Amino acid sequence: MKKYLFLSMAVLMAMPAFADKAPMPTDAPKSYEAECAGCHMAYPPGLLSQKNWQNIMSGLSKHFGTDASLDVKTQTEITNWLVKNAASKYKYSALAPDNRISKSTWFIKEHDEVRAEVWKRPSVKSAANCTACHKDAARGGFSANNVQVPAK
Repeated sequence: MKKYLFLSMAVLMAMPAFADKAPMPTDAPKSYEAECAGCHMAYPPGLLSQKNWQNIMSGLSKHFGTDASLDVKTQTEITNWLVKNAASKYKYSALAPDNRISKSTWFIKEHDEVRAEVWKRPSVKSAANCTACHKDAARGGFSANNVQVPAK
């Protein structure tokens, strides 16, 4: 009995470590990095739902105010990969308003202590710039222990 109690406690203590990660899958197509990271961080697909990714990829001609259109083959390749690796845990899989990670319920809850002026700092620019504070964001590391909010 003590053995099982110890194991249960060990699993529960390890759980917060999983909550800090949305790992970047290792099978990302080269086109994802080339096409998406050319303008912004290549977000780990586990940060949004399948429906959000489908919405984003079907509206690339008006991608958050920019024309990010792709040829059909590349668009299909990236879409299939994003949908395959989309959020599966409820925390992340709820539909994000306007298909924006920064408007999702979990994002707002995780960043509720961040003052509005922080998002406007020249080194941050917006809530979409994960790498401004999370140095491992591109690899899916979002641990609160590794956050460094820029002073300016």
